[in-house]
Amino acid sequence: MRAITQHTVGGPSVLELVEADCPEPTYGQVLIRTGAIGVNPVDGQVRSGELAMLGEPPFTVGWDIAGTVEAAGPGVSAFAPGDEVLGMPALPGAGNTYAEYVLASVNEIVHKPAGLTMEQAAGLPMAGLTAWQSLVGLARIQPGQRVLVHRAAGGVGHLAVQIAKARGAHVIGTASAAKHDLLRGLGVDQPIDYRTRDFAEAGRVDVVFDLLGGAYGERSAELVTPGGVLVSACPQDTGVTPELIARLGVRHALTIVSPSAPDLAQLSALVATGRLTVHVDQVLPLAEAAKAHEIVATGGVTGKLVLVP
Repeated sequence: MRAITQHTVGGPSVLELVEADCPEPTYGQVLIRTGAIGVNPVDGQVRSGELAMLGEPPFTVGWDIAGTVEAAGPGVSAFAPGDEVLGMPALPGAGNTYAEYVLASVNEIVHKPAGLTMEQAAGLPMAGLTAWQSLVGLARIQPGQRVLVHRAAGGVGHLAVQIAKARGAHVIGTASAAKHDLLRGLGVDQPIDYRTRDFAEAGRVDVVFDLLGGAYGERSAELVTPGGVLVSACPQDTGVTPELIARLGVRHALTIVSPSAPDLAQLSALVATGRLTVHVDQVLPLAEAAKAHEIVATGGVTGKLVLVP
């Protein structure tokens, strides 16, 4: 099979397209013939060495996968060859999804909803799990709450606003003006152009989902009503201190996404009822993984960028 690997950390150019042995499923695993691969910021952080999650190269990055079950290992009864699936295997280990065939545990995948294309399905797992585990698991948002999502048109953000809306929240989202029509179509009640307006104009909120960190974290915390929650998805630089959180009387939670078939099933249920979709901005061939990393690094992707083998 073809796969992307790297023998050193560095810029996107270290990514190489190579021929590799096709893996074989062991107990509790399936072999997936790749249909599409989601590209996430963490892929570039691991590739560059900024995040030393996989140790020393060589390794293959990637954790988002959608495809068709090619073979099922011993002990697998929930999936059979021909089933279309999606998932986020192995995190924080090597997911190895930048490849034509990928192994996944049955605890990391679900059947692909009929309402998503293969490319959309590949963009759902990591971003969707991050949003779900943040807003439902950590923030425990309730109907009628006011929820502010930063970078609302990004990969995680555009799913987060739909999840918050599906839970009955009043949703405020920051994004450039050119993306406001998209946000309104996703259910955002109050889009804010961060380039021309201060997001603090939104007033008090019950929940902030901060996908930016730094100064945004501190200023966002000050908007949260006492007893509310700030969820930070940038653990390296949340922008807040325990002293600030205590003074404001709010709760602070850090998001570290983890594989979860039950959570993916909840996301799939939202897809099935038409309350969640995945916006795919660009599709590139697997051989152009380096170009994909360059594009994602600019931070200008609306929704998701995916690779296809």
